[in-house]
Amino acid sequence: MSDGKLAASAPWIRTRLRTAPGAAVALAVLVLVTAFLAAAFPRAVDAYETKGLRHDIRLADAGRSAVEVSRPQPGLELPRERREAGVRTPELKRIGGALGKALPDPLRADMSSVAYGVRTLKPVLATEPWLPRPDTVPPQLSYTAQTGLKEHARLVEGAWPTTPAEVTSTSRAVRGAVTEETAAALNMKVGSTLRLPTAVGGPLTVTVTGIVAPRDPGGSYWSADPLVRTPSLIPDPASPFPQNYWTGTVLLAEDAGPALLATATEPSLFWRFPPDASALTGPDGARLTAVVNSLESGPGLLKVRAIAGDTAEVLTGLGHIVQANARMRDAISPVIAVAALGIGSVAAVVLVMTGALIAARRKAELALMRSRGGSLRGIGGRLLAETAVTVVPASALGLLLAVLAVGEGRWWPAALAATGVGLLVCVALPLRTTLQHIRPTLHGAREDMVSARPSRRRTVAELTLLVLAVGAVTALRRRGTSGGGTDLLVSGAPVLVALIAALVLVRLYPLPLRLAARPMARLRGAIGFLSLARAGRSSAGGALPLLALLLALATAAFGGSVIAGIGDARDDAALTAVGADARVSGKSERATLPDELVRTVRDLDGVRNAAPLRVEFGVAMPETAAGGGGVDDSGTDTGADSGGGGDAAGARATTMVGVDPASYTRLARTTGLPDFPSGLLKATGASAPLPEGAKSGRERVLPVIASPAVAARLGKEQHAVDTLSGDFKVQVVGTVERVASLASTNFLIVNSASLEQRAPTTLLLTGAPDPGKLRAAADGNGEEFVVQLRSEERARYVNTPMQAGAQRIYLAAVAAGAGYALLAVLLSLLQTAPERKTLLARLRTMGLTTGQGRRLLAFEATPQALLAAGGGLLTGWATIVLLSPGIDLVPLALAGVAGSDTSPVTLRADLWSLALPAAGVVTLAAAVAGVQAWWASRRGSITELRAGDSR
Repeated sequence: MSDGKLAASAPWIRTRLRTAPGAAVALAVLVLVTAFLAAAFPRAVDAYETKGLRHDIRLADAGRSAVEVSRPQPGLELPRERREAGVRTPELKRIGGALGKALPDPLRADMSSVAYGVRTLKPVLATEPWLPRPDTVPPQLSYTAQTGLKEHARLVEGAWPTTPAEVTSTSRAVRGAVTEETAAALNMKVGSTLRLPTAVGGPLTVTVTGIVAPRDPGGSYWSADPLVRTPSLIPDPASPFPQNYWTGTVLLAEDAGPALLATATEPSLFWRFPPDASALTGPDGARLTAVVNSLESGPGLLKVRAIAGDTAEVLTGLGHIVQANARMRDAISPVIAVAALGIGSVAAVVLVMTGALIAARRKAELALMRSRGGSLRGIGGRLLAETAVTVVPASALGLLLAVLAVGEGRWWPAALAATGVGLLVCVALPLRTTLQHIRPTLHGAREDMVSARPSRRRTVAELTLLVLAVGAVTALRRRGTSGGGTDLLVSGAPVLVALIAALVLVRLYPLPLRLAARPMARLRGAIGFLSLARAGRSSAGGALPLLALLLALATAAFGGSVIAGIGDARDDAALTAVGADARVSGKSERATLPDELVRTVRDLDGVRNAAPLRVEFGVAMPETAAGGGGVDDSGTDTGADSGGGGDAAGARATTMVGVDPASYTRLARTTGLPDFPSGLLKATGASAPLPEGAKSGRERVLPVIASPAVAARLGKEQHAVDTLSGDFKVQVVGTVERVASLASTNFLIVNSASLEQRAPTTLLLTGAPDPGKLRAAADGNGEEFVVQLRSEERARYVNTPMQAGAQRIYLAAVAAGAGYALLAVLLSLLQTAPERKTLLARLRTMGLTTGQGRRLLAFEATPQALLAAGGGLLTGWATIVLLSPGIDLVPLALAGVAGSDTSPVTLRADLWSLALPAAGVVTLAAAVAGVQAWWASRRGSITELRAGDSR
């Protein structure tokens, strides 16, 4: 047979597609789904990075995100007319327009919120007698004449500030406006006047002609400088006593800027450009950081000064926002890369397995063509044409669906991924098929893994792969996984571990079969022996199905552990913040709870346990036990050596927690916190409760449970401590790692019954009390008590767009892994399905019943399924152990939540994530075998035997 002409190829392709449309459609669907997933992944990553960058910029304080260009007032050496012209609206508008156009890509300004004008940098002491003076200190006011007041505010009272005549530096009267909040706080009203001293002549009088309300209080116009919208009561830093005074801003008429040139308020010109994040994409982050750096101190600053003046400066916190976003992206990327590489490898193996199945089904046909003179080039060309006819349109359709499904993202990474899928299938199928027919083959004996020996070439290839994989894993283990950014060696850990496990398990698989086949051969029943004999039969590429299953199980276990770890981290953070299911405490640290409130709350429906606590911060440690560290406001050790490990050197102060031992230990066991035997703090003997009104003496010794850090400092000796609850000695009788409602690692737990002052400051509750009734009970005893719920604290940990996108990708990876695992099991069973059908047909002629046939196929699939399940468990566990030292789940779980505990959250193996996929493989294999046996039993033996002597 010749290589074939193009004219002869078309009828062949049509004939093949008409002959086997089911196989062509199945291959096209598989390629379509795989191309869709491959193309959707980079677009999904781009999408959540884009949404995350935009979210961070929009959510940031306007004063940080805005790009502000400022310069001092025009020099005094210039003529008066020139100085005045430099601060008038036309000149400011001209410079602002030029600056907006000069902003380099990808930085773009939101022109609807751009503001520019003249403002005072030095607040002016307002001596008007009608202004409020909280501590006899007069307020200090700033003044700004900026554009756009009518567009960004609505008039509440009075009239808009205007300039009836041209304002110059010699003008001594201008008009202004204040916001509703400023007017209410500073007792201003329409007609109020303020005086500013000037360098020459009389003071400058500002008349308040209007009171306005912001249209968008959170917008850049009002939030870049919060004092423009809302006055603030701040402490006087120059006063030796605690004194506060008001500070705020008065909005002058738009063209009133020249009048400020005569004052000693250090007038400054400014142009404020809030960023327009709508056009930014995730990959723009690095360019945006470079642009901001250039504007602050680089070539961009030179361009700004060429437009705005040689003394212009650029101030912005946008670079810090983008860098924080980049740090989160870099922390998430390695975790996402593990899922991408794992699922990508599974998909590639499944595609190769599909090619192997097609090659096995057409082996006899192509062997016949080869024996009749067909060349490898001709056969391979026709197979390539057949494959391309279905694969290329399927890949293109998968790319199109990915683009439509994921709206934001670069197109070329998706196009490359979809093209890669199409090329893999188009090359793998012809190559796999033609390599089997390099030499014409005769009908040979069956292959049995128990007795067949792999070729030397295969042995060398497997040993080479094994050595390389082991070397890579060893290097990864020695180097660690904590390096920043995405590392292919780290991301490929599941692939490496699965490859090692597949190669080793395939070689070890015949050993238990050989041991089990011998006793089974002596038994009278044939099912056991036949199932083991059949289980030992496999094609030469038997490692591929096992590798696919191990990869899928490892990736699913890793992804499930990540998702479970995120949930556990958020639950633990909420528990740390609240201490129990609910918490009632005072707004101040020393506020105590009345007995009536405690009884009312304890009797509420849904409350299972109530544990009163008396928490006292800042308890001084004995001098003999205190280290050289510092202490924060909550009594938390800040010493250099007082980390969570409990070093003996630490803080000078700690936190004392008085508890009722019985109720607290019940609460600790319910919430999963460390508990202790309540008898350790029994109030007997020297620690017995004091009579009402009695004073505690220093000779009393109270047993205490301490944190490891405090216990290491105190030792077993008795130490005297002075507290607001009484003076006594303490002796450590036990340690616990954590205590409810405290994040501090330095604490002492005592029996509150032994204290001189026993009134609780906190009440911890377990159960599910009604939040409304709980808050009503707290409010009924005054406004100084607050209620915190663990469920509400947990709800604070909502996903940012980047966190949500990463979790969606992991959920999709787990689902895709399960799907490809299912497909791998089906392909491996379909490859030998004809042999099974023929075997059952032959055995039924010998008296095998339908039930025995089903058991035979189920027992045959069991060893291979157990091998895959056990290997998957081992591979998933090894992958998590290998990668966990360098993976911190904080960026995925807790980042972006103010006040959350940001201590590292390491990845731990989740039992359900390991066991469920493995159990699913065993169940699936048994179900497929049962369905296959049922289907085979419906067809007659003559039909199967007529197909020929299939092996």
